[in-house]
Amino acid sequence: MEKTFKPLLLAAAIALCVPSVQAASTLVYCSEASPAGFDPSQYTSGTEFDASAETVFNRLTQFKRGGTEVEPGLATKWEVSDDGLTYTFHLRPGVKFHTTDYFKPTREFNADDVLFTFNRLLNADDPFRKAYPSESPYFTDMGMNTTIKQVEKVDDQTVRFHLNNIDAAFIQNLAMSFASIQSAEYAAQLLKEGKAGDINQKPIGTGPFVFKRYQKDAQIRYAGNKDYWKPEDVKLDNLIFSINTDAATRLQKLKTGECQVSGYPRPQDIEEAQKDPNLKVLSQAGFNLGFLAYNVTHPPLDQLKVRQALDMAIDKPAIIKAVYQGAGQLAQNALPPAQWSYDPNIKDAPHDPEKARQLLKEAGVAPGTQINLWAMTVQRASNPNARMSAQMIQSDWAKIGIKANIVSYEWGEYIKRAKAGEHDVMIYGWTGDNGDPDNWLGVLYSCAAVNGSNYAKWCNTGYDKLVTQAKLTSDRNERIKLYQQAQNILKNDVPITPIANSKVFQPMRKEVQDFKLSPFGLTPFYGVSLAK
Repeated sequence: MEKTFKPLLLAAAIALCVPSVQAASTLVYCSEASPAGFDPSQYTSGTEFDASAETVFNRLTQFKRGGTEVEPGLATKWEVSDDGLTYTFHLRPGVKFHTTDYFKPTREFNADDVLFTFNRLLNADDPFRKAYPSESPYFTDMGMNTTIKQVEKVDDQTVRFHLNNIDAAFIQNLAMSFASIQSAEYAAQLLKEGKAGDINQKPIGTGPFVFKRYQKDAQIRYAGNKDYWKPEDVKLDNLIFSINTDAATRLQKLKTGECQVSGYPRPQDIEEAQKDPNLKVLSQAGFNLGFLAYNVTHPPLDQLKVRQALDMAIDKPAIIKAVYQGAGQLAQNALPPAQWSYDPNIKDAPHDPEKARQLLKEAGVAPGTQINLWAMTVQRASNPNARMSAQMIQSDWAKIGIKANIVSYEWGEYIKRAKAGEHDVMIYGWTGDNGDPDNWLGVLYSCAAVNGSNYAKWCNTGYDKLVTQAKLTSDRNERIKLYQQAQNILKNDVPITPIANSKVFQPMRKEVQDFKLSPFGLTPFYGVSLAK
C-alpha cells in the first residue's frame, strides 16, 4: 500500500533521507557531487551545468531534447550576413525572470540582458567583473573572446553579434551551458548591494526551475517555474537534487524510492538495476572519452619519449574489462567514433613494457622516478571508477620503473587545482557539448585552452593552426581534412592517452515519464513528469 505524506512531513523525510514515496509532482534526483557554484559561465563540468544551466537558465539557442539539433530558445529566429560575420537575433517577447525571496524583477527579458551576459564575458574591465573577479574558461577555451568583436543592441527585442572571424559552429556554441543568459537588472542590484558574488550562489534565470536553496553535500531545491515561456516543459512542482557521492548509496536510494532518478551508476550496478521490476534503465552509445592528460610543463613529462613510454606501458584492454565491464570500448583517438571528422586510421602504439623501459632509459629517467597520478573522486560515464583505473595504471607503470603516487581531491578542488597545473598526470573525461569537432580538438588541446580545459598544458603551433583554420570555414569536407591532420599531430605528440569510449546508462524508477537522454552527458528534467 502506498503511503502519503503531508507537505511538511514530506520535506522532513527528504531532508533526513528517510525512505518515502514522493508526491507525484516532486522528483528527487540522486546526484553525484556538490556543484562549486551556479553561474554556468564559470565552469566546464556537468555537475555545475546540471545544477544551473539545465534548470535555472536558458540560452538564445538551444538543443532539441535528446538531440544535437539546434532550435530557437530565447531568440525566436536569427539571420546571418553573407560574409558570416554578423548574426542578428530576434528575442522572444514576454519572457519573465524568476521571482524569489532575494530578487523581484520589474521588467521582462530584453536585449540589455544579452548585452550584460556577453559583455561580462568579453570585457575584463566590465564593472561586474571588477566587483566579482571571475573566469569564463569555456568561453575563452573556445576562442569566443576573440571571435566576438561586439554585441550591439538594435532595440529592446533585437541584438546583433559582430564577429572578427567566421565561426562555423557559432549557433551551436550559443546553445551551450556557458552562454546562459543572466539578468542585467539582478546584476545591477547585486552591484548596488555590494554582493556581486551572489550571482554564483543565488542564481536568477528564465529557465524551467526556480532556485530555492542549496546545502553543500546534502541537497539543492528548486520549484517548477509556473511562468515559464514554454509551459509544456514544466511538469514538476518541485525538483530536488539529493547529493550522494557514493554510487552504491545512490542505487539503494533509487531502489527504495528515496529518489526517482539516479546519476552515474557503476557498471556492476547496471544488471541489478535492470532486474528490479520497479526500475528502468535507459541507455545509448556515449559521446565521450575517458583519458589521461600528461602535464607537459612538468619534467620529465616534457619529454616525448617519457610520454610515449607511459602510454605504451598501460594495459588498456585490462582497464576496460575491469573498470568498464562491457560498457566501454577501446579508445585510440582523441575523438569518439560518433564524432564527424573522426579518423579511423589512427591506432595506438603496441602495449610494450620492454620498449617503454628502453625509452625511459634513453630519456635519462632513472628507475624509481615518482610521478603524481590524479584520480577523480566522482563517477562519470567516461570514468566509472577512476580510482580503480589509477591503481591499474600505477601497477603498469611500476613494471617499467615508475612509481605513481595516486592523488585525489573533492571534485571542485580537483578541477581548480588542475587548471592551475598542479598535477603531473590526471585522469579526466569529456562528453561532447555541441556535436562539433572543435568542442574536442579546440577546447581540450588548443593553445588558447592551456589555462582552461587543456589539462595537458600542451601548445603545438602546427596543431593550433589546423584547428583554427577548421573553424573559419563552413565547408565540412575541408574541415574534416584539417581536423584529421590535427588528430595525427595530437596522436604523435602524446599529450594524452585515450582509454575508453563508454556506453551511457540512466537508471530511474518506472513512474518517471518522458526523460530524454542527453547526447552531451547532461541530466535535464524539463519536460519530465511522474506517473500518478
